[in-house]
Amino acid sequence: MAKTLEQERAAFEEDARRLEERRRKLEEREREQAISALEKAGLLKLEIKRLTSLAERIRTLGINEIEKRLAA
Repeated sequence: MAKTLEQERAAFEEDARRLEERRRKLEEREREQAISALEKAGLLKLEIKRLTSLAERIRTLGINEIEKRLAA
């Protein structure tokens, strides 16, 4: 029976490893999609100083406040 438990534990660990790999790949695809959206919006064409300043303002005000102000 110990062998069966060891096999089950090994299978469980393999499943966990595969799940973590899937999660990592999903995060990579989400990041690529976010970068693509920024590129399409033209934000990646900004000079680094302006982009950094914009990012800092967004961080300071928060996403909800930025969306509210842009919608107004």
